[in-house]
Formats: sequence, structure tokens, C-alpha cells
Amino acid sequence: MRIDRVKLITEMARQDITQLKLVELSGVSRSTISGIQNGRSCSSRSAVKIAEALQVPLETLLED
Repeated sequence: MRIDRVKLITEMARQDITQLKLVELSGVSRSTISGIQNGRSCSSRSAVKIAEALQVPLETLLED
């Protein structure tokens, strides 16, 4: 599953959430979040956890 890196970074900035804080909130590893921010894909489970941690619908983070 591919989270749009720009959408993720934008949402994190909007909420003033650092990568480390997102790791704590989501339970997803820092390497996974870093990988997403660098354009790599992730598991659907990780994507759901990230969306839930940011309190946004998963669809808003996915690539178009």
C-alpha cells in the first residue's frame, strides 16, 4: 500500500507532529515511517495505524 509522502508530511506539519511522535502514537516503527516519507510502500496495517494516529481517514493519505 502506498501512502502519498507529500500528503503524510503535510498532515504531520499541519498537526505539528514529529516523526518520533508519530512513532509513539501509531506504534509503527521509525524505519517504516521514514521509508514512507522517502516514497516506499508499507503494509495496509501500518497505513491504518498511521491514519488512526493522525485521526484522518486513510483515503486522505493514499496516493491518487
